[in-house]
Amino acid sequence: MTARAAAAPPGYRAAEYWEARARRFAVQGDGLAAVCSYGMPGFYNRLIQFCQRRALEPWLQAAPGARVLDVGCGIGRWSRLLAARGARVTGVDLSPTMIAEAERRAAASGLAARCRFLVQDSAALAVDGSFDLIVCVTVLQHIPDLGALRCALHRMALHLAPQGRLVVLEAAPARAAHRCDTSVFTARRRSFYLRLFQECGLRVQAVSGVDPAPFKTWLLPHLPRLPRPLRMGALALVTALSAPLDAICGRQLTERSWHAVFVLQHDSGERPCA
Repeated sequence: MTARAAAAPPGYRAAEYWEARARRFAVQGDGLAAVCSYGMPGFYNRLIQFCQRRALEPWLQAAPGARVLDVGCGIGRWSRLLAARGARVTGVDLSPTMIAEAERRAAASGLAARCRFLVQDSAALAVDGSFDLIVCVTVLQHIPDLGALRCALHRMALHLAPQGRLVVLEAAPARAAHRCDTSVFTARRRSFYLRLFQECGLRVQAVSGVDPAPFKTWLLPHLPRLPRPLRMGALALVTALSAPLDAICGRQLTERSWHAVFVLQHDSGERPCA
């Protein structure tokens, strides 16, 4: 695997893109290259996984038997974590290969009885019943069409139980920052998401940070132009510099973080009408 950032396809067809990405990386090792940063080396993606889990941990508590929906579940990393804590988890993803791998990994972990996985587009989400907890990690940032984005969030709100909680982790800088945007990824401003949540009848219960260290976002746009040895060295350096700040201060330095965790509930405490 190289340290070169994956080039954005000229015409982004989400189903084709995510299926190709899954076939290339989902079955390799921990599968993080399929769901974290595409085409990056293992040490970089393990830092992303660590920071995401640390940021999400306060909100990933589920009572035994709680119904959980993992939107854009990928290889099922959050589904397995919550199933191991006693939840009954449904994971949905656009890619059949991601779903097959999520099923395989759940079975290998002895969690198949508490997990089910479905191939679905988040913008057309349709799962039986409502859920006490819905988790959506780095999904919305990969939906370039605003109509589909609103549909996806609206469908999640419809599936959220009246007193349930929706936990969203997305690239959401406090100030506009488009240096890493591609046809596959958009870092929308935090204020955009706050307005969108309100439009969908969701109230923000909490917001916390994930990755305040700026070194990675400074480097990534320049990475493809660097010779390979220099790319690897630069990436290793910024990963080492980022790790302590992100790990120790990530949740507290919300305004400085590139990604944010939004904890949401229905604004009225009641499920909205379809």
